[in-house]
Amino acid sequence: MSSAAPVLPSPSGASSYTAFAGTRRIAAGQLPDVVRAVAASTRERPDEPTPLVFDDGTGRTLELDLRGTPEDAVARALNEVAASTPAATSPEAGSDDAPPAPRGRGRPRLGVVAREITLLPRHWDWLARQPGGASVTLRKLVNEAQRQGTPRDQLRAAQERCYRFMGPVAGNLPGYEEALRALYARQADAFDALTAGWPEDVRHYARQLAQGAFANDSS
Repeated sequence: MSSAAPVLPSPSGASSYTAFAGTRRIAAGQLPDVVRAVAASTRERPDEPTPLVFDDGTGRTLELDLRGTPEDAVARALNEVAASTPAATSPEAGSDDAPPAPRGRGRPRLGVVAREITLLPRHWDWLARQPGGASVTLRKLVNEAQRQGTPRDQLRAAQERCYRFMGPVAGNLPGYEEALRALYARQADAFDALTAGWPEDVRHYARQLAQGAFANDSS
């Protein structure tokens, strides 16, 4: 498969986004900048298709409300993303960022389940030396493992994010169905060949989202 920039989180940890009007890429980057670019493009090119904004990490679309000023639209988009983030609606109990909830004497913190685990003495010693103690460290380790996922999880995530983009933007392009089959069959050469004739912006972004979709599934 030809090289393309991998989908990576921004240095701040925030998601990055890419906006398309039809097959033309309008903007890419952090959400406020993308929303402003979409608002400007909508004013300058009112005859273009309604812009679509994609989350680079998942391929999901973000609905924009462009009423009012561009900053109004930015604020609404940021609020929508925050409201749809699980951590924003249900903070992890015991996380470093969440303040401890008030509790009565002898009652466990809401959401925390106490269960027995068995570790070797050296494991307990290592956990005891970590900031926050054993429980906080174990929760962080579990969260990181869930975020990274297995190789099979990562492969499926790449396939799904590319599929979510290809449907609305490339669905009418020549070779779309064949390219989709190549994506899920993990046939990189076929995917490259079938997307070679697509508009440059669409071809580049589809291949960017598909990074990781063609790895060998050894899990």
